[in-house]
Amino acid sequence: MDESLTLPERVPVMPLPSTLLFPHALLPLYIFEPRYQKMLEHALNQHRMFCIALVKQDRGQWKSTDDFFHVAGVGLIRACVGRGDGTSNLILQGLRRVRFSAFDQSTPFPIAHIEPLESKAMPSVETDALSTKVIELYSKLKENGRQLPEKVDRYLSELGDTEVLADLIAATFINDPLRRQQILEELVVNQRLRLLIQYLREETGSTTA
Repeated sequence: MDESLTLPERVPVMPLPSTLLFPHALLPLYIFEPRYQKMLEHALNQHRMFCIALVKQDRGQWKSTDDFFHVAGVGLIRACVGRGDGTSNLILQGLRRVRFSAFDQSTPFPIAHIEPLESKAMPSVETDALSTKVIELYSKLKENGRQLPEKVDRYLSELGDTEVLADLIAATFINDPLRRQQILEELVVNQRLRLLIQYLREETGSTTA
């Protein structure tokens, strides 16, 4: 999904508490703070891309680039509706995992140099077994009335891409932001699946093997 898009060397960053952006996931955002209105204008005038970075939980409000994690998701603005009062509603589509290597500025919003992070995937019998377990746990969530949007659900049922499966399920069903950050930072796909299974079991109360 948009793997062919070339990422720019530097993009704006929007640090947020409790919010992350996974590849392939769609994130609705309401932009109302003046600094992020400026960030959005910058992004729209450049590559229509910016990063969502998780603010560290012990920092409260971020004041410097040390106050948020430096592994994040970069996304593409798929839709943007501006309002007369300067606020905007937009849909950001996750593209890639990236690491911030340096910052050109930190105020009024950060602009980071980004390095794409490549997942380490070696499809195996274990990968298949882990994927099957993730789908099984997702099926239990559906029985409890928690489901991805219909189009995405249908897409997942036909999906052979383990990475997309893991990222979409993690983005939607893992509640704890630090757990989501850990899954985002994990580049070994099998280990990412193991973390996802562990956290889904703990957060849904599932005890089955």
